[in-house]
Amino acid sequence: MINLTVVDREGKPHELEGPTFMDLNVMELCKAYGLPVEGTCGGMALCASCHLYILSNHGLSPASNDEENMLDQAFFVQPNSRLGCQIHLHTGLDGLVVQLAKE
Repeated sequence: MINLTVVDREGKPHELEGPTFMDLNVMELCKAYGLPVEGTCGGMALCASCHLYILSNHGLSPASNDEENMLDQAFFVQPNSRLGCQIHLHTGLDGLVVQLAKE
């Protein structure tokens, strides 16, 4: 299990605990905790409804071409923007802090 902090769109932090053995991603974990993340495309990097900002200094794998293309079409994109559906939970993400992007 790892711990993540998700800051919602009102600025309130939520402490989440997620399993690393189920191949879940950050979007799915947020949805499981009832946070307002749609994930309309089901995690295929086709919609950007799970757009978030990485606030901590974790070494994430680079965004795929599909993720980059979707972020190019999203609103409020920042240099630290990522799609939650493309960040799979693993032990190296323990302590990750993200913020949900504006809708």
